Amino acid sequence: MALRTASMRLRVPSARYASSLLASTRRYASTATASKVAETTTALTHPDPTEDSPTGRLVHENLKFMVATYVRPLPVFQRGEGVYLWDTENRRYLDLTGGIAVNALGHCDPDIAEIIHDQSKTLMHTSNLYHTPWIGALSRLLVETTVETGGMHDATRAFICNSGTEANEAAIKFARKVGKARDPGGDKIEIVSFHNSFHGRTLGALSATPTPKYQAPFAPLIPGFRHGHLNDIAALEKLVTPHTAGVLVEPIQGEGGVNSATPEFLTALAARCREVGAVLIYDEIQCGLGRTGTFWAHATLPKTAHPDMITTAKALGNGFPIGGVIVNEAVASAVVTGDHGTTFGGNPLGCRVAHHIVGRIAEKTMLEGVQAKERVFRQSFARLQQRWPEQVKEVRGRGLILGLQMSGDPTPIVKAARERGLLIITAGMNTLRFVPSLTISGAKIEEAVGILEEAMESVL
Repeated sequence: MALRTASMRLRVPSARYASSLLASTRRYASTATASKVAETTTALTHPDPTEDSPTGRLVHENLKFMVATYVRPLPVFQRGEGVYLWDTENRRYLDLTGGIAVNALGHCDPDIAEIIHDQSKTLMHTSNLYHTPWIGALSRLLVETTVETGGMHDATRAFICNSGTEANEAAIKFARKVGKARDPGGDKIEIVSFHNSFHGRTLGALSATPTPKYQAPFAPLIPGFRHGHLNDIAALEKLVTPHTAGVLVEPIQGEGGVNSATPEFLTALAARCREVGAVLIYDEIQCGLGRTGTFWAHATLPKTAHPDMITTAKALGNGFPIGGVIVNEAVASAVVTGDHGTTFGGNPLGCRVAHHIVGRIAEKTMLEGVQAKERVFRQSFARLQQRWPEQVKEVRGRGLILGLQMSGDPTPIVKAARERGLLIITAGMNTLRFVPSLTISGAKIEEAVGILEEAMESVL
């Protein structure tokens, strides 16, 4: 059989092709979209591209090369600045998703961009075979800032990795290592987590995420995981036992519906962990790093409710992949050389970016601003509750991790808002979730809720 080498060559889009594609999508925005939409959806400023538009054709041409892990709407975003995103048709969207609580300092922050540019010319990666300045500097800053801002009072060390799920994997491993040290017989291995939690999609983190739609396709999962109900103090004695190595809990469940653990529950949980010698892990990947108006969500709790480990990611890199685990000495002393590792984690580029971000988020004015913006959101949400008391049931959360609990599926509201230039997302069961950049202004919040009100009016 003759080899058809010419037809089998890898086709990589050229810069000219990309430029042409962008031009065509913009032409579409100014001609086809304007005329077609005017006929049917004159009220919409940002109608989703049609399947046969240049954007739609681009998406479907590329989808056949992508593993089907996400269902995405048709707009293709190509640029961001502050609280805004622009699609390939050059339409601007006000973003209340913050990259799912990632872009705490907004899209394309100029200081972060400058740091990335400078460090990329200096040193990006050496592996963890060698010391570099920034991994030590970031570890120290995380520990010191945690203590200084009222978080885990006995924090001593940090492990830097690449993502939130990797941080939780490390925390689970560290908890089991502590369990083996405390019970050499090997019975202290169980990890406890809670229903409606989300800790990641790798196999260990997934085992701690008791949601059937996530777990069922990959069963059987890792043994030794038990699940309880958030805020059920009475169940803690049977849930957390002498066999428990660690307890993994989100102070505010993000993906699960913006459900807050009560201070009383977290205090009782910490007491039970101390009683049986279990390690307490606070997953603050989504709710930490300033999102609640304190540096860590648990910083408002008494020291007796503080964890032994904090897992973090998301806002730590503002879009650059990085995560971390902050531990106390009881945990640190159980982890020895060779127990855990990472190739990319702690690279100089990510650590320098995160060092800058931690410093900015920890500023008093930033944290106080988050608290003030929560009040603007709640005042605006009160108007929605007054208009639709049967549909808008509850406001949940704290700071800039907030949820509107709806009586029905809010997906039509998400679409209606997007087609009016506002990006919002859902969580849990019938919850609209709001996790914008911490830098959003009060005026932009009011503008966003005004658009949301128009969207709700169109579908409720």
